[in-house]
Amino acid sequence: MDFAASRAQIDVDQVDLSAVAGEDVVVIGGGFGGLSTACYLADAGANVTVVEKNEQLGGRASRLVSDGFRFDMGPSWYLMPDVFERFFGHFDRDVSDYYTLSRLDPHYRIFFKDGDQVDLVPDLEQNKQLFESYESGAAEELERYLEKSQRNYEIGMEHFVYTDRPRLRDYMDLDVLRYSWGLSLIGSMQGHVEDYFEHPKLQQIMQYTLVFLGGSPTNTPALYNLMSHVDFNMGVYYPDGGIGAVVDGIVELGSELGVEYVTDQPVTEIAGKRGGFAVRTEHGEEYLCDLVVSDADYAHTEQEMLPPEKRQYSQEYWDSRTYAPSAFLIYLGVEGDVEPLAHHTLVIPTNWEPHFEEIFENPAWPDDPAYYLCVPSKTDDTVAPEGHSNLFALVPIAPDLEDTPEIREQYRELVLDDIAENTGVSLHDRIVFEKVFSVDDFTDRYNSMQGTALGMAHTLRQTALFRPPHRSKKVDGLYFTGSYTTPGIGVPMCLISGQITAEEIVK
Repeated sequence: MDFAASRAQIDVDQVDLSAVAGEDVVVIGGGFGGLSTACYLADAGANVTVVEKNEQLGGRASRLVSDGFRFDMGPSWYLMPDVFERFFGHFDRDVSDYYTLSRLDPHYRIFFKDGDQVDLVPDLEQNKQLFESYESGAAEELERYLEKSQRNYEIGMEHFVYTDRPRLRDYMDLDVLRYSWGLSLIGSMQGHVEDYFEHPKLQQIMQYTLVFLGGSPTNTPALYNLMSHVDFNMGVYYPDGGIGAVVDGIVELGSELGVEYVTDQPVTEIAGKRGGFAVRTEHGEEYLCDLVVSDADYAHTEQEMLPPEKRQYSQEYWDSRTYAPSAFLIYLGVEGDVEPLAHHTLVIPTNWEPHFEEIFENPAWPDDPAYYLCVPSKTDDTVAPEGHSNLFALVPIAPDLEDTPEIREQYRELVLDDIAENTGVSLHDRIVFEKVFSVDDFTDRYNSMQGTALGMAHTLRQTALFRPPHRSKKVDGLYFTGSYTTPGIGVPMCLISGQITAEEIVK
């Protein structure tokens, strides 16, 4: 599958990583950032061992398998296919060597809680007609918006995402100023979208992807309108077997390159420095190495694995950050079909501002939530037994909320009732498998700061050089990768983070 016509035209990197040849490297954490970094370093000749806390690799992209059902527990949208092509292309492989893709149609369905329903589809002309039906002139505005979005994507990816600029002086040159001219670097997404569309539903359609960045319309920089190019122009895909199949593919690639993987080994201590590290685990194992890369939660790595004098940031720093939402998740195996739902379905209140306020301003369990439903059994008959459907509901909620069994049960009932009322799908009497996952589980399973589902939000003060660095300023030879670092949140960004970390190691 060739995405060349719709992606930023960037050559596969030819950065010389050979300086790490022969070095022993331990990567702590087997999320996408850690798996990516491991591949780049092993390909360059390093001896790489990935040490993972949990029983399976993939980090937040874990899989839940039970009673004939298989769920992606974390990421479930396959976006930015060009990033995956470029990643595998670096190693002279193709995506198709490891998994296959199906383009979804519709990309996703939206149920507005006033009874309105829309489908966003691969055909741009159909989407333009949809927009025009809500607002005169909106078809032309959508085309104009997407032209801007595509420009932001192509320039942003080539010159600001794949090229790391960790210091202010990195932005003080003519090339950066030239490429920056005309990008949406100032203002919020809310203000930017309002320049194109007046109808609140059209504004919501253009902004829903902010949930994947861990932000809200008012606190996310307008630059992230580039996500609309990803959504409308590049398409939404499903890797057969789910996102877990992508994890398997990258793990297989790593094995071919010589990466060794160890699971069920929670790391408790990083001792030493470049050329003489000891990485120690809860079970008494010790891994000696020259370099360490942490893909574990950044705050947890510093606060729990390092002594105070080797930490870059204080606890107060981490407490003061704006974190992406946590999530209330219900994984459900149900009898029969769920016909009104699409593979990806969004349920949105007519006014969603109160929900965002309950995430970022006044933390509380949302009374009238916006949420996401994923039904992979619509596309993949291997994820559920015959005659059954596989789905999960995801409600973004504030991190660090009180999370008790009583609250979970009450909120479960609220969500199931809301699904029935607003989509017409009644699930209560058909559930044959169920698991709830929420704030405390993110903390326990992933050592996640405040139980965030994603990491640090992409606010203006937490974007680009304002995110924590890939290289420790206190421990020579210690590096970081993953969603806390640049370029940020999301599976494609974490893959790119792995490349940037590998390059940082050899600078």
